[in-house]
Amino acid sequence: QVQLVESGGGLVQAGDSLRLSCAASGFTFGAYSMGWFRQAPGKEREFVAATDRSGGTIYYADSVKGRFTLSRDNAKNTLYLQMSSLKPEDTAVYYCAHKAWGPSSLIREYDYWGQGTQVTVSS
Repeated sequence: QVQLVESGGGLVQAGDSLRLSCAASGFTFGAYSMGWFRQAPGKEREFVAATDRSGGTIYYADSVKGRFTLSRDNAKNTLYLQMSSLKPEDTAVYYCAHKAWGPSSLIREYDYWGQGTQVTVSS
């Protein structure tokens, strides 16, 4: 069955960096677009970044553009999110998800989700 397992979260200070990973199994990873989303306490889940099957097309939310970098390694079935210059407002549970066809910022278009990894940024 499809499994997406996020890792790499933790407690960091403002200005620090973290790299999240999403290990995929149970499907042909390179055939699917992938996305990162996050959900802060008391807030709705929101789009962070997404990529097409090859990693050649990547979209970012305005709030993370220039600070976060999404990448994927299809040989390792893994999606990454390199986060730099972290801010307290980046504190959230981060989720990876997959979808057929092209990348999208729309949550409803994603089929499977991981369990999430917590990122906490202290000021």
